[in-house]
Amino acid sequence: MITAIGNPVYDYIKTKKVDTKDRVLSGCSTNAALALAKMGEQVKLVGAVGDDFKDQFIEELTKYKIDYEIIPSKETGGFSLIYYDDFGNRTLDLLGRAAEIGRFNPSIYRQSEVVLIAPILKEVSHADIRNMRENFNSLFFCDPQGLLRGAHEDGRIYHEKPDGIEEILGLFDIVKPNELEGKVLTGIDCRKDPYEAARVIKSWGPKIVIVTLAELGSIIYDGDEFINIPPYEIDLVDATGAGDTYMAGFTFEYLRTGGDFRSAGCFASATSSIMIEHSGPDFPMSEAAVRHRQESLLTMEDFKPAVTINA
Repeated sequence: MITAIGNPVYDYIKTKKVDTKDRVLSGCSTNAALALAKMGEQVKLVGAVGDDFKDQFIEELTKYKIDYEIIPSKETGGFSLIYYDDFGNRTLDLLGRAAEIGRFNPSIYRQSEVVLIAPILKEVSHADIRNMRENFNSLFFCDPQGLLRGAHEDGRIYHEKPDGIEEILGLFDIVKPNELEGKVLTGIDCRKDPYEAARVIKSWGPKIVIVTLAELGSIIYDGDEFINIPPYEIDLVDATGAGDTYMAGFTFEYLRTGGDFRSAGCFASATSSIMIEHSGPDFPMSEAAVRHRQESLLTMEDFKPAVTINA
């Protein structure tokens, strides 16, 4: 069992190729859970959902064979995502904000192989993360995006480095920021030097740091060496969920290989590539399809991302 913790959202998404018209199921923990379930993992999703989308949420998670633990909320969260280039850059505005998840019974996650902490908008507090770490001794993975977000009164999302984040990220086995989050956390432009950003975050205590760089690939750092992971080149349709499904793919392969970083990174990159060829929760995903792409990435042993400073 893998337990993903973070609020699901129903988003409106518009790219150069897609306009969802209606709001569609998404969210960091949700997209990770969807990818894992489609590859045959047993997954549980924990998050707050309002009555406005509750029936639809239950129907969709039942369809994908994902277990769930719903936290009551006045409304379901959601964003308007308007992409304005081919690199995943976008405006991000709030459509609804669900309740904080808060503290819940550790029996919900204690027997899991992995707990993925992947909030959307500060619905998981630092105190709750400390409590979960005290009650969970297996692989603890964080996508920090929702720990770094806030919302202005007009609904526009901003990013900031909160007090105490160094201690909190140090509680995790794996921390995976993208390039924007890496800069927010460290002040370092990850398109120039993602390696130094990873070193800084690693110094706070996590065992593994992954920095994803969109079309440039990703890097993995365990304190001893850097592993450069190539992207799988595709025709981008919708970048939403790229990092979420990268997290899912890395977790899936990391468990199966006993910790082979390069294999897990290439599997993660391949997983993400399938997600961003589609839009919404109905993306096709299978372990066989991901492995086919992973094989081509594993042959690229001399790959280095096109950043200014390369390790």
